[in-house]
Amino acid sequence: MEEKKLFPSVFGWMFVGLLVTFLTGFYVSNNVNMIYNIINNMWLIILVEFALVIILSIRAYKMNYMTSIILFVLYSFVTGLTFSSIFIVYEMSSIISLFLVSAIIFGLFSLLGYKTRLDLTKFSTILYMILLGGIVVTIVNLFLNNSMIEIVVSWVILIVFFGITAYDIQKIKRISYQIQDPKRVTIICALDLYLDFINIFLRILSLFGKSRD
Repeated sequence: MEEKKLFPSVFGWMFVGLLVTFLTGFYVSNNVNMIYNIINNMWLIILVEFALVIILSIRAYKMNYMTSIILFVLYSFVTGLTFSSIFIVYEMSSIISLFLVSAIIFGLFSLLGYKTRLDLTKFSTILYMILLGGIVVTIVNLFLNNSMIEIVVSWVILIVFFGITAYDIQKIKRISYQIQDPKRVTIICALDLYLDFINIFLRILSLFGKSRD
């Protein structure tokens, strides 16, 4: 499978996922009853998110292509439910402008991953270890509620996802010449890039977003 055929499909499904997430989040944010129900069932929604992303990550290469699409769209929808909070907390102009900033940064690091001849695989373990550490610190800080720790961790995780984005693009480029059935990798690759973009956007929004008065 040539990369020129795989990349458009991967980015296309990534865009579909982002569109579903943002439209769902926007719609829900304007429905008081839905917001109330989501808040009361937040932990359940988060568990469903984790379950879907784990199933996709583990089974994507073996499951039916249509099944993987359904699960990916479903995951994007469930993520949109939790995403609704950003439309309540932040001004729409700030969300749009920082979304565009995130898209530009994502594009730059995607290009870097595509063009570089440096094998980023050897850095991936370090990046994911730092990311895991950042997640642990974030969870701990939920109890400490230290704003400085939150800012530092946000910067660290943001920079880590810059590297992960470049690595994921390079990985897609590499496997495009190794896989015989492109449909088996399209959705899982789209999921990887979707998660990269979402995390970059959320970190940038938390650092620079303008809250509603």
